[in-house]
Amino acid sequence: MNSLTLQWQDAGKDKTQKIYEQQQSKNQGTVRIGRDPVRCDIVLSHPTVSGLHVEIYFHSQQQGFFIRNLREQNPPLVDGQQLVQGTLRLNQGSSIYLGQQQLHVTAVYISSTSSVPETLLAPPKPQVANSQAVTPAARQGQYHPHQPTPPVRQQPAVQGHHHHLPTPPVQQGFYGLECPKCHKVSSSEHLQVGCPWCGTSLAAAMSVLVPPGV
Repeated sequence: MNSLTLQWQDAGKDKTQKIYEQQQSKNQGTVRIGRDPVRCDIVLSHPTVSGLHVEIYFHSQQQGFFIRNLREQNPPLVDGQQLVQGTLRLNQGSSIYLGQQQLHVTAVYISSTSSVPETLLAPPKPQVANSQAVTPAARQGQYHPHQPTPPVRQQPAVQGHHHHLPTPPVQQGFYGLECPKCHKVSSSEHLQVGCPWCGTSLAAAMSVLVPPGV
């Protein structure tokens, strides 16, 4: 069965989760990741992760796993590319940043027989008695042995940039928590104490990326 393996650290502990092509989830056909345990299949605790952040699914026609952003105000970084809208393909070695939480794709398994039709070999046709055999002289006339062959230029291999990300990319601004009641944004330090304006609990608050200077 087609599968993708995610690995990350949460509260200093290594976590691993496999995502399968067809598995039971809270949103049929996709596996959702975020801070909200009610809506998400994979729950992260980092305060910079949105309540419902991204979803991963298997595309049967393109035979691969893809990631889709579900929070435009807090877009993820996939292999160094900011994903605001649309989808990106995930490969073995891909790196995902949800806020400041990093996840690695450690393995991708695609079954070679999942949707490839079986190849049928036709039996050889019987030879016709009066068919004319092709003589070596006739075959020789089909090509020019002394004609020089132009050299084949090899294109330089394009090296992917998603296998080595030694340090997290620098993101502008800072992450804040939007109060579900008064909708004011406070720093993530108030996650445990509540909104400094109205006192509402920020456990279900959405993480937003605040531009610098705001």
